[in-house]
Amino acid sequence: MMKVHTDYLWFQTKKRHEFVNITDKVAEIVAKSGITDGMALVSAMHITAGVYINDAESGLIADIEEWLAKLAPTDRDYRHNLTGEDNGYAHLWNLIVGHQQIVPITQGRLDLGPWEQVYYAEFDGQRRKRVIVKAMGI
Repeated sequence: MMKVHTDYLWFQTKKRHEFVNITDKVAEIVAKSGITDGMALVSAMHITAGVYINDAESGLIADIEEWLAKLAPTDRDYRHNLTGEDNGYAHLWNLIVGHQQIVPITQGRLDLGPWEQVYYAEFDGQRRKRVIVKAMGI
């Protein structure tokens, strides 16, 4: 019979832009779920944050932020900013990175490649936000 387990990770980053490795926290939730075969949905529940899977290498993380800033500069006059906000770029970064990932669960563990890590990417931080982790399977 299929099981579903839902849990949340909460964040309040110190910086406006932060990339947080959440692999171990997601793995703990999966272990707690008791699911041995299935998948885990990991989704940022905010439109100015994202979730991605990649290498945990500091140079790459800096490159990702620099690349996002070239695609959607932080200092541009976005129409969204006319509402009184200053985070138009952060909404666009969310669209580029994506807000969720599905991670396979095999034998009760995250089934990631050798260098793959799950990251929470904060683009408009310094306030409380959350990520939902929903493990589904048998």
